[in-house]
Amino acid sequence: MMTAAADPKFLDHQAANGDRLSARAMWCRITLVSFTLAVGLTAWSAASAEESLSSRIPLVSDALANDEKTPASEHPKPDLSAEIEARKSYSIPALEIFGEELLLNQINRRSPGGGDYRSNMSTISSNLRSSWYVDDDPFKTNQLGHPFQGSIYHGFARSAGLNYWESLGYDFAGSALWEIAGERVPPSKNDQISTAFGGSFLGEALFRMSNMVLEHGNDEPQLWREAGAGVISPPTGFNRMAFRNRFDAIFPSRDPAYYSRLQLGFSGTAHNGQGTSTTKLNRNEALADFYMDYGLPGKPGYGYTRPFDYFNFQATVSSANGFENVMTRGLLVGKDYEEGKNFRGVWGLYGSYDYIAPQIFRISTTALSLGTRGEWHPSDSIALQGEGLLGEGYAAAGSIGSDATERDYHYGVAPQALVSTRLIFGDRASFDLTAREYFVNGVANREGHDNIIRIDTSFSVRIHQQHAITIKYLGSRRDATFPDLSARTQFRSTVGIFYTFTGHSRFGAVDWQ
Repeated sequence: MMTAAADPKFLDHQAANGDRLSARAMWCRITLVSFTLAVGLTAWSAASAEESLSSRIPLVSDALANDEKTPASEHPKPDLSAEIEARKSYSIPALEIFGEELLLNQINRRSPGGGDYRSNMSTISSNLRSSWYVDDDPFKTNQLGHPFQGSIYHGFARSAGLNYWESLGYDFAGSALWEIAGERVPPSKNDQISTAFGGSFLGEALFRMSNMVLEHGNDEPQLWREAGAGVISPPTGFNRMAFRNRFDAIFPSRDPAYYSRLQLGFSGTAHNGQGTSTTKLNRNEALADFYMDYGLPGKPGYGYTRPFDYFNFQATVSSANGFENVMTRGLLVGKDYEEGKNFRGVWGLYGSYDYIAPQIFRISTTALSLGTRGEWHPSDSIALQGEGLLGEGYAAAGSIGSDATERDYHYGVAPQALVSTRLIFGDRASFDLTAREYFVNGVANREGHDNIIRIDTSFSVRIHQQHAITIKYLGSRRDATFPDLSARTQFRSTVGIFYTFTGHSRFGAVDWQ
């Protein structure tokens, strides 16, 4: 079988894209700017759950967090599931995805060097008969841009009333349509995985957070909430604006227990070993980090009957290299459990999407894992939360060179593991530790493997209400072995200080009473 490197179509593709960033990559950067703004809006919305309840319909989570005088049961949020089901549409998101891809294709084919996008019936017919390849587009385009594009497909379907699994079908079909008809080059299997599955995991988290912004308002959310929800999930905002009477019902979250934080600060490099990386290292960087745990186990009456009824989301923007990380993991199928009076948890099958780029190397995975999340209360003032996952994904990993096209990476199957814990000292302080490991086997386009470890630990102290100060250590290490190259090691660790704004006065401990 002809390899991708020997295919004349790919040689033409290389020549056309050698020293430029593709039009599609530029489009991805523009859309990701709006995504950057979303983290602050989500944090603001989460924090507003602590406001006075006099001017809005209260949420159960609001009552638990701040208003102990008014029982939450007196202000139930209506479950709009039946209304959403009655109004859902299969045709509208299909037309939206087709129209969005058609518009994107027309814009790209008219841009400088847009020959890859001048598809026609002949190229479509050829792609339908072609084998699916592993392409070599820039890392950010494949591993950040494609999942974000998939989240757009997902948001169109979810905001039109379709459930998660139905929306996943639209993600898959939308990605395949683009690969076959949106470009002249043969379809890419790595793009299909990252767009369809990575896009669904990212898109569901964005859809849920977008609806949380709306849910914290009145029955008619304020203008800023509508705008904030649209920034977090653009297709959700579009459908609410274009089909107001049909899709204006807010997705029923069923009032999950959640913890959110927004951190702003600076980090400096403590240790660095660039190895084969030739990129210029910015030793000091300004960072903005948003984090959310949604659906924390232990809240009475909350169940895990839908995908992503529990999920974790984190995104960090750096002055050094844009997105330092975007990571989400959610429970696809699972069940809650209880052990004694002081332990609550949930376990099951998780879907995850990770993008990590600590300046000198990068890794991104789309994975399925078995795992559990639990919380233990050894005393009234101390809570211990923990999570463990073990699974396998499809990953891209590699060093970062000075080449602007950033193509020094490879794909492979990646067994991976995660351990996370948070020790909470009432409403005064918390200690967080998360460790990840990825073992990327180079089965796609080269032999060898990468072993990547990342450790993120921090200590936060509340100074006033929802304001805290955090000291954070972040360490990343890559050990790579390939038969045609000498063994290589790359590592980077940073220490930083951050102002932390929490969505609740507590640090995420769930009130079980």
